[in-house]
Amino acid sequence: MTALTEEMKTAFATIKAFPVATASKDGWPNVVPIGFVELVDDETIWIADNFMKKTLANIRENPKLSIYVWGPETKGCFQIKGDVELKTEGPDFAKMQETVRAKMAQAPAKGLMIVKIREVFQCSPGPGAGDKLL
Repeated sequence: MTALTEEMKTAFATIKAFPVATASKDGWPNVVPIGFVELVDDETIWIADNFMKKTLANIRENPKLSIYVWGPETKGCFQIKGDVELKTEGPDFAKMQETVRAKMAQAPAKGLMIVKIREVFQCSPGPGAGDKLL
């Protein structure tokens, strides 16, 4: 696993909706904005499944995803790549449901995607674009 730096964690905290990309086992991509994304520790991200269809199908076929971190308050941008584990029960799932429903009572919070961070890449334009950061 890979741990985000303090600067990356600060940037992550400023984002309201994250573009999250997945791909089917055949390589068909899907990108969606997701608001319920939480950095739970330096190496782990939780994503709540409220209304996922293609994203969930892709994760079941190919349990990997990418999250793009950029916004007006961030200094630069970066891409996180990770492995995903799906949960629909247990203490982590219950905690996610509580967190989501505290912000949006009617949210279904039907699943939890636990992302273990594997790699982080530079997204800012210039000679370092695409370079592996972590």
